[in-house]
Amino acid sequence: MKLFPGCEAEYRRRHAAVWPELATLLKSVGVKEYSIFLDEETLLLFAYLQIEDPAGLDQLKARDIMWKWWDHMKDIMEVNPDTSPVTKPLQEVFYMP
Repeated sequence: MKLFPGCEAEYRRRHAAVWPELATLLKSVGVKEYSIFLDEETLLLFAYLQIEDPAGLDQLKARDIMWKWWDHMKDIMEVNPDTSPVTKPLQEVFYMP
């Protein structure tokens, strides 16, 4: 994901006050931990989460609260025409449990 220039503080502010119903939704689909990292030079965001079953993430697009959150974020980051965040899958090159 990628922020628009000058939106770093606002992105942090919005996530510091993440909506309780959104956090509840994420937990309900099996998300155990969720971190987002920012590269301040490129404004790229890297999200890392632990989930019981990755298929649970497919349920998010079916929930209104997810779309409301994405709509809430569209003014500060790159989004697709439907307001979902532009994402790019990364290839894992190393893992050590």
